[in-house]
Amino acid sequence: MSKGHLKSVHVIVVVLSLAMNPLLIPEAYIIGAQPLCSQLVGLSQGQKKLCQLYQDHMQYIGEGAKTGIRECQYQFRHRRWNCSTVDNSSDLCHWRAPSSLWLNAAGVVNAVSRACREGELSSCGCSRAARPKDLPRDWLWGGCGDNLNYGYRFSREFVDAREREKSFPKGSHENARLLMNLHNNEAGRRIVSDLAHVSCKCHGVSGSCSLKTCWLQLADFRKVGDALKEKYDSAVAMKLNSRGKLVQMHSRFNPPTNHDLVYIEQSPDYCLKNQSTGSLGTVGRLCNKTSEGMDGCELMCCGRGYDQYKAQIVERCHCKFHWCCYVKCKRCTKVVDQFVCK
Repeated sequence: MSKGHLKSVHVIVVVLSLAMNPLLIPEAYIIGAQPLCSQLVGLSQGQKKLCQLYQDHMQYIGEGAKTGIRECQYQFRHRRWNCSTVDNSSDLCHWRAPSSLWLNAAGVVNAVSRACREGELSSCGCSRAARPKDLPRDWLWGGCGDNLNYGYRFSREFVDAREREKSFPKGSHENARLLMNLHNNEAGRRIVSDLAHVSCKCHGVSGSCSLKTCWLQLADFRKVGDALKEKYDSAVAMKLNSRGKLVQMHSRFNPPTNHDLVYIEQSPDYCLKNQSTGSLGTVGRLCNKTSEGMDGCELMCCGRGYDQYKAQIVERCHCKFHWCCYVKCKRCTKVVDQFVCK
């Protein structure tokens, strides 16, 4: 796989309609919750049923989707496709994203798990995870941890519902895409689970830490994004076999696990705006003149060249540490060269 190509993980992102309409959720509660599910664009029948049963969850599904979008934009900020779309409408049920549904699946796990811990949801509370076997015997296992088990299961039911409701011929390209989406959704959730860790708080006289209380805590979502980006860059090419199952295209490599991402076709190059692929193209994108990577002008601009201009930027400067304990900086303006794709 060359650096200039993104692996195609084209997916249908329904939960993004929640993310793009965050104000819809509180308004729905004010006027009565019944209209909420019918007003959300793009929900499948199964998702509508879950929405009706778990209306207090919908705000956090939206927050999880927004977290996934922001992380996608950060992780792909130096790529030709930077988690943007030509369709800016709120109806994103047909939004084609090369890489983001597994980030949204992970984001929903993250948001729902923490909402449980914070007492925001009626059907769950603090984590009931078993005490780790390697935790020192004199440390307490308790506190109120992120409810990863509940968030994991709810994300699987809600995010995967749309795919599971579809029915395509066994050997069709559409069915291959469906299987790919389900696999990658699960990989996103597994990464969140893998990165969860034990967090502890000290107790004792004058901070002596003679006693500790520990609980399960999710990792910062940036770590989840970093891990998934690595999985994306090493994603495994797959194809359908004669029995209609996804199998590895190149058998000389190790087969993918449930923690790996897979793809079934190469993405387009995303150089030009294309309505069908959702690409905005790279015209007008900033590029790095000195870089040989994907953010460099040669690759980012697809060989079309670039324009140079002067720009004023404001940055922190002359920072000083003051006792105790803060840093105070001035704001300085400077003129820099910037390069933009033709």
